[in-house]
Amino acid sequence: MRTKIWSAKQEVEIGRDLPLVIIGERINPTGRKRLAAALEQGDMGLVQEEARRQVQAGARVLDVNVGLSGADEAGLMVEAIAAVGEAVDVPLCLDSARPDVLAAGLAAYSGKALVNSVNGEEAKLAEVLPMAAAHRAAVVALTMDDRGIPTDVPTRLAIAEKIINRADKLGIPPEDVIIDPLAMSVAADDQAGLTALHALAAIRHEFGVNQTIGASNVSFGLPDRRAVNSVFLAMAVVAGLTCPITDPTVWEIKRTLVIADLMRGHDEFGMNYITAYRSQFPEED
Repeated sequence: MRTKIWSAKQEVEIGRDLPLVIIGERINPTGRKRLAAALEQGDMGLVQEEARRQVQAGARVLDVNVGLSGADEAGLMVEAIAAVGEAVDVPLCLDSARPDVLAAGLAAYSGKALVNSVNGEEAKLAEVLPMAAAHRAAVVALTMDDRGIPTDVPTRLAIAEKIINRADKLGIPPEDVIIDPLAMSVAADDQAGLTALHALAAIRHEFGVNQTIGASNVSFGLPDRRAVNSVFLAMAVVAGLTCPITDPTVWEIKRTLVIADLMRGHDEFGMNYITAYRSQFPEED
């Protein structure tokens, strides 16, 4: 099962039988004071810089989140889409908790976007799915609902099925629903990582759809978070992860993902890994 999204200039295909697709996470002001300040001033220069850095580091899709308290988020989303489109050619993942912002972004986007996100809450299903269907967009679907984030795999599986079925009824095929089974902090719950991994495997087995996950959540509150995230990502790829939302400019993360492709037979003669290594350590050439 393959998900295809595209910008005005470039198409990206996501699938279990293909190399991993990195969705770059850095265009997001949460916890990033410099980017937040730039967005508040309407300065898109840093957004474009982050776009270029991530694509150069291997991101094939860019997540765009401009959520700022008190700001015109819909207007900023439209501006950011235009700015990123001027800087790079890759498709975009439009990221907001507000349906009006997603609507503004979809109206401004040239191509087939990825919408981040919908979930099993009835309000979200009613607002976001018809909008995505109208624009023929693909969606990221989180395995949570009106009761919150379930701690067990069967409930996450049931929510995934509910979203896939509801989307299908609106004309969004299963290949355009990318499930996020949600990684939570293992510092708060030592079973959280295992639950996410089991959910990835169960969803892959039951539905065969593509899956993403925000790996950095799993290490929240722990030391050496890059190491924790890297090991979790490697395990998640085996379980069914196909398009992680992560930071490709962090070498430990990028190294894990290119080696995962190498070990899965998705890197002919190891050239992608060799290229990534030489780019990171040019002084060794």
